[in-house]
Amino acid sequence: MNIRQVRKKIKSAGNVKKITNALEKVSAVKMKKAQQLALDGHPYQESLDSVIRDLTQKIDPHFSALLGIPEKPLKKELAIIISTNKGLCGSYNFNLFRFIFKNIETDGTDFIILGKKASFFVNKLNEKIIADYSEGQAINHVSAIFKQVLDLFLKNNYQNVSIFYNKFITSLKSEPIKEIILPVKYVSENKQEEKLSSEYIVEPSPKIVIDKLLHSYVEQKIRHGIIQAEAGEHSARMIAMKNATDNANDIIYNLTLLRNKLRQEKITNELLDMTTATASVEG
Repeated sequence: MNIRQVRKKIKSAGNVKKITNALEKVSAVKMKKAQQLALDGHPYQESLDSVIRDLTQKIDPHFSALLGIPEKPLKKELAIIISTNKGLCGSYNFNLFRFIFKNIETDGTDFIILGKKASFFVNKLNEKIIADYSEGQAINHVSAIFKQVLDLFLKNNYQNVSIFYNKFITSLKSEPIKEIILPVKYVSENKQEEKLSSEYIVEPSPKIVIDKLLHSYVEQKIRHGIIQAEAGEHSARMIAMKNATDNANDIIYNLTLLRNKLRQEKITNELLDMTTATASVEG
């Protein structure tokens, strides 16, 4: 490798560094907004989960069709996958798809997808995609997804509906999870937990309130999953771009040392040639 080739490589690495550094800063801004939104909604989601868990253990399942199971037990499942439209986010999508592959039966599952990466994954599995909401902002499709899912479930087309996404934990960590959103059903882990459940007074009556409450709850679960996934995506992309920038700095540093070494070697060889030529003339 000569000096000219090394200089070209240094220039290329510098250009890559500029791109990754810019992407890192953009992702950092988006990450901050998405994280704040995810953290602000976390207490509300936990409280809502607690209330629904307590209610579903005590109320009559006939109050809402969302509490029951299809009249004819089916083996088919509908899965909602929330992935990314773009790459450059490390192992974010890979970890999610590996988790999905381990937690579904591919022969009996249909898919609703958000994100082009999920589309590639499901097509590789040769499975059926009944709806693709990858275009535009995912949060704007919540109502449409909920209406479609609810309609399919109430028609007894699927035994249950689950949602797969990367749950945001910290800026450095996201965890792929699966949540069954339909039917709405919680089972107490032990009897003591059931005894400690709070008592609720429902007005005007459970029959009037519960069904609408569960509709809002399921829609909120979809919205919550999208918010969590976006926070994890921007965090993963920022970390990936930071690592890429650091690697570019290391490459530039090592190539600069190599360039200096080659230049010094060239200068030394030229001095040797001059010395040799001078000695031969004098001799």
